[in-house]
Amino acid sequence: MRYRKISCQITEFRAAIRLPPPSGGCTIDEDTAAELRDCCHELLFADSVRVVTVTGSGDVFATGRLRPPAEIAAAAMPDRIDWIARMGAAAAIAKLPMPTVAVLNGDATAHGLEAAMAADLRIAADTARLGMGSLPDCGFPYDGGTQRLPRLVGPGLARDMLLTGRTLSAQEALAAGLVNRVAPAEELECLAAQLAQQIESAAPVAGRYAKEAVWASGDLAIAQGLRLEADLSVILHSTEDRAEGLRSFAEKRAPQFEGR
Repeated sequence: MRYRKISCQITEFRAAIRLPPPSGGCTIDEDTAAELRDCCHELLFADSVRVVTVTGSGDVFATGRLRPPAEIAAAAMPDRIDWIARMGAAAAIAKLPMPTVAVLNGDATAHGLEAAMAADLRIAADTARLGMGSLPDCGFPYDGGTQRLPRLVGPGLARDMLLTGRTLSAQEALAAGLVNRVAPAEELECLAAQLAQQIESAAPVAGRYAKEAVWASGDLAIAQGLRLEADLSVILHSTEDRAEGLRSFAEKRAPQFEGR
């Protein structure tokens, strides 16, 4: 896949998206958001891809938040809503059916953190800082920040970060549950590769079902969530990957999953 702002390299089972360096203090402009949406749309149909990683460039993951241009800010409400929809990058990442990993090689702030929170897992360099930015400087979130942040860190810390602009260190983010792993910056790429390898070596159908069930749990009552889990488990037991898992265990060899 060739793009002007982002890059996306697909190997056998993995797609690696790289964001551009910040320009004018902001990483995700309209062109970058459009390319991320297009890339994620193409990956929806990439059946061989079992895991997607999203990484920044240089020593920054993604920072800043683009403000609407003057003509949009002064336009009627439908035009302003349309502009916000065009800036939606996080929603595209969240819709990917396969597991996703945001590799925070540096600071993830404002819209950058909104994009990172749309991934299933986040790993961060020990030098990274994470925050939503102050409301006067970065404006109001428009790509899921007020919804995903409290689900990850709880409403108390989310309010603190949103209302005061509090920024967390990588270690604070780890303790709060905002990131899943922290590593020295020089070891982050190796950690990302190991994590992606662990995910892609498992049965891909099971990985997609686990992701679906966990994401749905935020909107379902416990009884509905348990029913969904049971339904997915029954379906999974009818797959060829399940049979391969049993065969490989009996034959004492590594399984060769094909995603069927």
